[in-house]
Amino acid sequence: MTLGKRAVFLIFPIVLAGYLLAASLVYVVESKALLSLEKARLSQQLDHAEALFRTDANQSRSFLYSLLEGNAVRLFVSEPDDSYRNNALSLRIQASIRSLSDDPRAYVSFSILQPDLSIGYYFENSDDPFAEVSPAQMQLAQALAKSEVLRNWTFLDGGTGASAGEKRPLLVYSEYIDPTTFSRALPSNRTRALLVQVAIQPDQFLAMLQSLKTEYGAEPLLTTQVLTETDADALSASVELIPQLHLTLRISDAYASSAMGQLKLVLGIGTIGMSLLSIGLMIALIRRFITDPIAALDQQVTAVMDERTEQIVDVGGDGEIGRLTGNIKKLHDQSSSALRRVQEASWTDALTGMLNRGRFNMLAGRIVQHAVDGHGSAALLFIDIDHFKFVNDKYGHEVGDALLRIFAARVRDAIAPIMTRRGLPGAILARLSGDEFAVLIQAEPGTGAIRETCDAILSLFAQGFEVQDKVHPVTASIGVAICPLDAESVAELISNADAAMYQAKTSGKNRSSRFSRALQDKRDRVRQIQDELRVLDPDEQFHLVYMPIVDQRGTVTGCEALLRWTSPTLGRVTPDEFVPIAESSGQFTKIDWWVVSRAMADYDKIRAMFGPQAVLAINISSAELHSRSIGDHFTREAARHGIAPDRIEIELTETFAVKLGDQLHRNIEALRSRGFRISIDDFGAGYTSVQQIIEYTADTIKLDRAIVETMATADLSPALTALIALCHARGMSVIGEGVDSVEKVDFLTRAGCDHFQGYLISKPLALDELGIWALQQVRETGMGLPDERPLTYVPRARGTLRLL
Repeated sequence: MTLGKRAVFLIFPIVLAGYLLAASLVYVVESKALLSLEKARLSQQLDHAEALFRTDANQSRSFLYSLLEGNAVRLFVSEPDDSYRNNALSLRIQASIRSLSDDPRAYVSFSILQPDLSIGYYFENSDDPFAEVSPAQMQLAQALAKSEVLRNWTFLDGGTGASAGEKRPLLVYSEYIDPTTFSRALPSNRTRALLVQVAIQPDQFLAMLQSLKTEYGAEPLLTTQVLTETDADALSASVELIPQLHLTLRISDAYASSAMGQLKLVLGIGTIGMSLLSIGLMIALIRRFITDPIAALDQQVTAVMDERTEQIVDVGGDGEIGRLTGNIKKLHDQSSSALRRVQEASWTDALTGMLNRGRFNMLAGRIVQHAVDGHGSAALLFIDIDHFKFVNDKYGHEVGDALLRIFAARVRDAIAPIMTRRGLPGAILARLSGDEFAVLIQAEPGTGAIRETCDAILSLFAQGFEVQDKVHPVTASIGVAICPLDAESVAELISNADAAMYQAKTSGKNRSSRFSRALQDKRDRVRQIQDELRVLDPDEQFHLVYMPIVDQRGTVTGCEALLRWTSPTLGRVTPDEFVPIAESSGQFTKIDWWVVSRAMADYDKIRAMFGPQAVLAINISSAELHSRSIGDHFTREAARHGIAPDRIEIELTETFAVKLGDQLHRNIEALRSRGFRISIDDFGAGYTSVQQIIEYTADTIKLDRAIVETMATADLSPALTALIALCHARGMSVIGEGVDSVEKVDFLTRAGCDHFQGYLISKPLALDELGIWALQQVRETGMGLPDERPLTYVPRARGTLRLL
């Protein structure tokens, strides 16, 4: 029989699909009908609950009116004799209350509150002879006193957070009564009206809620607003009990699934029964003529691919499958030799002779899966050669390639004896990329094999690394991750070992570091910050603070805008933490633009505080200067807020200035040509040189607090004077940051520093706090407001600052 004829027997999926489609259509139609019926039933029950609740609400109001129509309450309120009122008349009110109650055991309370909310009368028909007005009712009375409402229904649910006196669910009807006419008080005499409250326990309504909870397995919700349905097919209903109180019941999908289980069962049994008979015969025929021969061929091909055998046996037979088996055998025999040659080349790194990344991932995947299945453990050593780029750039790629080849040979010779001596399988060595290598060993943690392997690799660099008769000062940083303790996949294992390697680098290089939970937490923190930055609304979570800058006379010449972030998820996040993450992930543009817009919007208030000479300093990310868009944004915002460009100073980090290329230099000059001032921030943070000062094109140099701390001393004061003089020679003014003591002010002043900034003057302040700070300085000196005379400081002896 030919393959074409046998294919006729492959139509059984169509038969099965037909049965399933028919059953699915029946189920869809019937399930919608059942769902609609259940929704109608649910709405009917909630309507019943609403009727019960409204009956109790009307009963509480009728109860109050019945009491007021009698003489007991009227006599009680008007009686001047306290003793008679609290004894005889009080008992008459209690008798009236009991006579109006259908059930003498039913809970009901009646209270009269004076206009000052003091309790004039309270009675409670309960088992507690010493009962008092509950705190919840008093809170309700206080709320009503603050509102304009003359009558009100309120349901106090007595939740789990309530005190012992508030556990009872109550329906409270409150109404303001004129003490003279005993009718509802008018808004004009509300302040002298009595607040009368009747509270009953809606037993039938509560029983209905419990019945709903038991039947549907869902908690009925009493909310102030109707809950909107997020799923049109969801079982839910909502009714309004009283104004601002709704009863909502949302049934879980599990209930609906259970309700339709019988329908599914019937349809499922029918579908299976009808399908089995048709498919059974087809399966028997297909196995006999198609699947068994193909399965035999597939097993042989799979065994060859898994390297369990190298031959395919020709099973013979007529038709297409027999000929296919013979052709595959011939093709395999012809390609086996070529495949071995191709594999040898494709699995090997051409430079070092080690495995390449692709082959390493394949072999490591099997070992990692074996370890994840509970059969042992594996450790990945991620190796990075420190200072390799320096060697490659200085001595050429030929020397760099030779170094990598020698290292590959030495590390292979160093690890092999360790594996042999400990009786471990051979290590898998691979070059992943550039100067990054991986060593995978199948060793249990705690046996010492991992530590010994790391030490053997590090010892190769103990005396430097000799290449072509020259010793190069390279070292190695090794990150270790263990499977399955640290990872359960090859990608995760490499990622964690890479993170541990960077930890070794930041700890001083030439060492190994084990992946830890702290590293995972750090990576998770970075990922959380990236996610938060991606979706946050700057207006809701960002705010600016301002730090004043003063000159030698103490005049406030400007303020630096500093960004602060308070995340509802992460809490306060410092700029030192989130700014590098935002820059590296390309998310800082919207932050910079928001800072520029918000700072310029605040400038009018800053100018009002300190005068028209005040300069607004704004930090921006160095990454923004790769295009002119930020410059256009500065120009638009300055024009929109009516700010002269020379009142805006754009602060760049000193490390960025070191990397200033031709294009970036042109972008900065374009900003200066538009009138904006340029400031180099954090100068001296680690890249300072005389040549760099000469090449800077800036208006202001801000000395970093570290260089101020170091040079504002008697020993280095001459050097500080020379540095500031060099900046002056280049036409730059100088600001000393981190000024937190009078001694630093003294040294900086003598050295010729133009401006000062630091906690001695003021910490960073929000705009409102900055205004208070400015007014405090004015009040302490008796001077006028800033727009009448600038706020100034003058140096005292030993550099202290005082106000004029």
